[in-house]
Amino acid sequence: MSFHPDDQNNPSLTPPLKTWLKIKSTEPVNHMVLAMHLHSLSDPKSKKTLVPNFTIMDRTLHLSDELLLKILAKLPDSQRNSNSLVCKRWLNLQGRLVRSLKVLDWNFVLSGRFIHRFPNLNHVDLVTGSFSSPRNSSVLLTHKVLSMHVDSGWCFGEENLLPVEAVDNGLKVLASGCPNLRKLEVIGASEVGLLSVGEECFTLQELELQKCDDDVLRGVAACGNLQVLKLVGSIDGFYNSLVSDIGLTILAQGCKRLVKLELSGCEGSFDGIKAIGKCCVMLEELTFVDHRMDDGWLAGLSFCENLKTLRFQSCKVIDPNPGLEEYLGCCPALERLHLQKCQLRDKNGVGAMFSVCRVAREIILQDCWGMDNSMLSFASICRRVKLFYLEGCSLLTTEGLESVIDSWKELQCLRVVSCKNIKDSDISPALATLFSTLKELRWRPDTKYLLTSSLVGISMGKKGGKFFKRT
Repeated sequence: MSFHPDDQNNPSLTPPLKTWLKIKSTEPVNHMVLAMHLHSLSDPKSKKTLVPNFTIMDRTLHLSDELLLKILAKLPDSQRNSNSLVCKRWLNLQGRLVRSLKVLDWNFVLSGRFIHRFPNLNHVDLVTGSFSSPRNSSVLLTHKVLSMHVDSGWCFGEENLLPVEAVDNGLKVLASGCPNLRKLEVIGASEVGLLSVGEECFTLQELELQKCDDDVLRGVAACGNLQVLKLVGSIDGFYNSLVSDIGLTILAQGCKRLVKLELSGCEGSFDGIKAIGKCCVMLEELTFVDHRMDDGWLAGLSFCENLKTLRFQSCKVIDPNPGLEEYLGCCPALERLHLQKCQLRDKNGVGAMFSVCRVAREIILQDCWGMDNSMLSFASICRRVKLFYLEGCSLLTTEGLESVIDSWKELQCLRVVSCKNIKDSDISPALATLFSTLKELRWRPDTKYLLTSSLVGISMGKKGGKFFKRT
């Protein structure tokens, strides 16, 4: 027997059937659900007329897991959570598509459900899950490398970190279940935990290790295919750990394929930096964050023969006693020198730094305290500079800037932002002529002047404007 929407006025049809036909004609009911109900209502022998048979509806059962995975992979990430709620099969398939995960509950790792739920991970962040912090707090404490929830009665310290044994056990579970791991972020691990990762995860290429010391670096040395490494030794007010020349030497001998290395809160000296330069011949990018290096360490940079980028971030000092200039050497392949939020008050250290980086083609100075005309004058030794970016250095003047860039005959790009003592009125004819030869010029030294000029023609920004007019 066949039905048509026009048959809903037929008096021979039963009332329930009329009801379903009316719904079909007035509401957007799913076609398969309607067909299922019509079949149940038309069968007088059926006792379960109102219980749907969902196996008839789920036509994805005819698709293989591989084909359905390809379909789900095409959908946007915003639908990931809703897709996983469809059924258990879709939940498992959606977990196989997840490649990156930030762990918040360490028990989830230790139980093994972590690996079963997400078997194809290649990037895992374990840092947040390594703290015993309140989960229901709305207050988020954020540092450059840390982020955690706190409440009014909770104080942060090393005692809030999970025991080393628990972290190592979690790393063993992770290593056994994620052989294709490529990137890992962890805090508070020991040599044993890192050894398990190095022995099982041969594809690991990027590692961020916080609260690191010399002994832990023995385990890192087992990760022979590492290319990107970030070591955090100490963070003032959070935790303290020692990375010295011993650890740097162990690291250099074990991780010879390093391309990028960041040392944050680490100690060391000439010997440690020299070992890295001699062993890690592929090293192209080296970053120092709030370093605690001993006097004379700068000379070790000359052994990094393929180094292209050198960065200093939040460093209180560069090198207070670098030694004689003839022993400093230079980085022959260096292309970029980048300093951000550093204190540049020591002339010996600043002068030695520019001497080591004399072949640099790009110099970037951002929010560096103490950078005045005398400090910038040391940059005149860098004769190959093509790009100069200056931001937030309020002690520099137009005269000091002109005296340096006049010696850079290959300069092509100049960017000056938020340097209040560099004035348009102090630009000399020679400097104006130099500006006309540049390929790129970004000139915004005084933001207050730009703000005032941008408010021309509107009522805001005027003293006693229309909202505050005196009567």
